[in-house]
Amino acid sequence: MSAGARHGTVRSARRRWLLGLGALCAGAFAPTSAFAGLVATVPRIRPSIVAVGTFQRTRNPAFRFLGTGFAVGSGRLVATNAHVLPEVLASDQLETLAIAVPGEGAGSVAVRAASRVATDRDKDLAVLRIEGPPLPALTLAPDGGVSEGQDIAFTGFPIGNTLGFSPVTHRGIIAAITPIGIPQARARELDPALIRRLATDPFLVYQLDATAYPGNSGSPVFDPQTGRVLGVINMVFVKSTKESALTDPSGISYAIPVRYLRALIAGLE
Repeated sequence: MSAGARHGTVRSARRRWLLGLGALCAGAFAPTSAFAGLVATVPRIRPSIVAVGTFQRTRNPAFRFLGTGFAVGSGRLVATNAHVLPEVLASDQLETLAIAVPGEGAGSVAVRAASRVATDRDKDLAVLRIEGPPLPALTLAPDGGVSEGQDIAFTGFPIGNTLGFSPVTHRGIIAAITPIGIPQARARELDPALIRRLATDPFLVYQLDATAYPGNSGSPVFDPQTGRVLGVINMVFVKSTKESALTDPSGISYAIPVRYLRALIAGLE
């Protein structure tokens, strides 16, 4: 083979190697299909996310943040956790239930009156009816189809209004589908809530490989590809039962399966 031919062969091989390296690098930095789906889904989820709390005109601030909620059904219903809502309102001071809807401008928030229309304390879920025009409602996923290892995301207000009322999205996976009540080795580790769970209902919850914060209570857990709601973040009720034997609650996040929410809102439209 002539020197020129050998030189051409080397250049061709080098070109193929560089092209292959470029393709490899592009693949390494290209977004996964799940991530790409989430990028498209989040803008559809955010308009449905609201802050849940109470409103009192003479208070500063007038709106008191308690947790996250999201629009369902007709768009005039808002789902959240039951523990997010106060047991008693200061009615003598004109305190009322309310939601805060983030606006398009920085710091823009619209507060709207709300009333409780359904509560399931055994599953720690509640539904509010809001005044004013409907919000874009999220679609609830059908029963079944949720698997361990499945990609999920959730959107809410992880630290309340400390960082402003701007919905924040986290992503992770379903780490386990597990009973909320675990039999304990010693009787002194049992409490009334755990006894009820063990005696009456094989209540399965989602354990998440994702970090949620107290303000995330009531946030929708959704499929990153379709935006369908799979569950509702719960940071208090589940931990108080499932982790009753622990001195300090773990950092594990949990969610209530959406089928319990679907049952709660049936007939409310």
